[in-house]
Amino acid sequence: MSVDAATVRRIAHLARIAVAEDEVPPLQGELNAMLAFVEQLSEVNVEGVEPMTSVTPMQMKKRQDVVNDGGIADDIVANAPATEGHFFLVPKVVE
Repeated sequence: MSVDAATVRRIAHLARIAVAEDEVPPLQGELNAMLAFVEQLSEVNVEGVEPMTSVTPMQMKKRQDVVNDGGIADDIVANAPATEGHFFLVPKVVE
């Protein structure tokens, strides 16, 4: 795939980047080099390779999925102008 000058201008417009006419050819070359590298990557055989999050083996840290109030409900509502229990009271806005 090759990027032409019109495509460079369109990409710049979509990205809301001001590009002067004399900057278009260098950007065109850079974008073409990036696309050539991506095409090169698509030639690599990755059959049987599992996706990984890091180059070193590791396990994700997990916590128990427990529903709780965080233990600080009183601190959270302490500065509220009106509360009931551990809930904020707000004025009715729809009648």
